[in-house]
Amino acid sequence: MEGLLPELEVIRKDFPILERTLAGGMPLVYLDSANTSQKPQVVIDTMVDHLERHNANIARAMHQLGAESTEAFETARDKVAAFLGAPERDEVIFTKNASEALNLAATTLGLRGELQIGEGDEILITEMEHHSNIVPWQMLAERTGARLRWFGLTDDGRLDLSNVDELVNERTKVVSLTWVSNMLGTINPVADIARRAHSVGAIVMVDASQAAPQLPIDLAAMPVEERPDLLAFTGHKVVGPTGIGVLWGARAVLEALPPFLGGGEMIETVRMEGSTYAGIPHKFEAGTPPIVEAIGLGAAVEYLGHVGLDAVHLHEQTITAYALEGLQTVPGLTVLGPLDAASRGGAISFELEGVHPHDIAQVLDSRGVAVRAGHHCAKPAHARFGVQSSTRMSSYLYTTPGEIDALIEALHHTRSYFKVG
Repeated sequence: MEGLLPELEVIRKDFPILERTLAGGMPLVYLDSANTSQKPQVVIDTMVDHLERHNANIARAMHQLGAESTEAFETARDKVAAFLGAPERDEVIFTKNASEALNLAATTLGLRGELQIGEGDEILITEMEHHSNIVPWQMLAERTGARLRWFGLTDDGRLDLSNVDELVNERTKVVSLTWVSNMLGTINPVADIARRAHSVGAIVMVDASQAAPQLPIDLAAMPVEERPDLLAFTGHKVVGPTGIGVLWGARAVLEALPPFLGGGEMIETVRMEGSTYAGIPHKFEAGTPPIVEAIGLGAAVEYLGHVGLDAVHLHEQTITAYALEGLQTVPGLTVLGPLDAASRGGAISFELEGVHPHDIAQVLDSRGVAVRAGHHCAKPAHARFGVQSSTRMSSYLYTTPGEIDALIEALHHTRSYFKVG
């Protein structure tokens, strides 16, 4: 099939879990990568090697192991900066996940400093956000007296930009939105929205948790007016480990923000009367960080770089188009979100008339097909379409057309099992 990764079978061999056979002798068909991706052997080996041969705390231990650990940790920062095309490597802040990165931004923007948000200011998000890009801004609005506003959604699952000039105005201080929806799959026009937001002096935050795994990102190549000021993603969705995330921020913005947490490593000098803080990135990395997780993330983004994000993106679009075509053959099935693969990512949420999403997932699991069921931490988006929950399949660089065929066959079986139609 044209568009698939040419070395797909070789790539699949890099992921040992894909060789698993589940209970009942069913081969694993993993279609839950938007939830967490599987890990290639190189990531596993890199983390094991560090724990076996180089384990020590960073920046503190004055011995060879400490130096090796520090070098590996900071090399991981270099790799992430290259993955994002970041203008400067010190603009990469390690967090424990994207949620913490988003909370870091929302909390520090509400504190003292030239970027401080207060009563009468407005914060703009969207109705399709993951809860991690809703709740922190609600908390900031409650704490500061700012007003929270949002872009609505069209019937086909895209942002409703018909009132953009009303929503983005001189009171708008922050615009925070997802690049790719984890529920609807929609790819949002980040550059256009950033340009409009910057025209009124607003800070632009982008949740790239679903974008970073499948879209080529080159921040330095983006025109400044179209580039976000802050961007977050999480390691476990880019074939890396859990427990590690990233906040990228433009240097001027990060330097204007106060620290998020206090403790070791984020300080310059501590006296009983007060403290001064280190520069970026260390100002935002208090305490012992997730060292081996960051090193694993470095190996993960390096692996994706070797495969090529352009090729990964084309593969995702090809598999998504094939899946959308197959899903249309299942009577009573409705896809939530855009129906054209070119404008969406690899996550496809759907309803099956007469069958609860949890029941669908359970039947599919009995046939070796792993999907997600629930509200996907996107309850407002589900409410917009009048549903409590949905079933979601999500592909990635290791997904094959045969696995999509197995999903479609399992869905037809589900209809028969529940005697639907």
